[in-house]
Amino acid sequence: MKIAIITNFNIIDKANAALKVAEELLRYEATVLFLTMNKDRIFRMHKNKKEYVYLSPEEIYGEADLVLVLGGDGSMLDAARRASPLGKPLLGVNMGHLGYMTELEIQDIDKLSRLFTGEYEIDERMMLSASVETEQGVVRGETFALNDFVISNGSVSRVLDLELSVDKEAVVSYRADGLIVATPTGSTAYSMSAGGSITDPRLDCFCVTPICSHLLSARPLIFSGDAVIEVKNTCSREKMLCLTADGRTGIDIYRGDVVRVTRSPMKTRLVRLGNGGFYEKLRKIMV
Repeated sequence: MKIAIITNFNIIDKANAALKVAEELLRYEATVLFLTMNKDRIFRMHKNKKEYVYLSPEEIYGEADLVLVLGGDGSMLDAARRASPLGKPLLGVNMGHLGYMTELEIQDIDKLSRLFTGEYEIDERMMLSASVETEQGVVRGETFALNDFVISNGSVSRVLDLELSVDKEAVVSYRADGLIVATPTGSTAYSMSAGGSITDPRLDCFCVTPICSHLLSARPLIFSGDAVIEVKNTCSREKMLCLTADGRTGIDIYRGDVVRVTRSPMKTRLVRLGNGGFYEKLRKIMV
């Protein structure tokens, strides 16, 4: 089995943890893949092994049978953007503040043996696709997300006007600082902080949550995963809004443009080793 180990080697605790995990995987004769950019750091730590293979970011996700990520949910999201289009499963070892998507703590790495005995399951998570289209139907940009899309004014917080439609039917006009369209996986991220519902990740649905709404009647809404969600920029005070995907990529949204969100054909595949389910994680993190 070829296993890629992804982490931030500039943080010494994560670097040491990654090499500890690598040693554990070698016990089961796995091929351990590291990013070429981490090679010098591993050599300086005097921890290189002849079994380690160093590859570029473009190569490592294609070569790996499994991608093991040491970090929090942010690290998992970054890895998912590369792994999900290739159908590669992710296994998270939590070394961040939040770990809804991770499976293990660093003290639990002995459970990696289950990868080699078949004692694991694949948890497939719904993803989103979005396009930004002009009033003339010209596609300005396209992107995808595991957690959420956020429509906002970017770095400056100002009141926006947005019209929400579902399956071509008008639903509500928002006056708010922005709008979040999240998956059930993303319901525990920015959407939750903005007052949205926490949604079981096994559900197939969209969570739409306004950010700091200026209307008392505005509430978070949940729609079927088969729905086509459209958000039109009707704001006259701002020249341009921005669509971000998982907090990483941005597409400009001009007045009259429509953001169209649907379920993505891609899924993020998370490895589960029987280390507790979603609600157990929820209890631990929210206490």
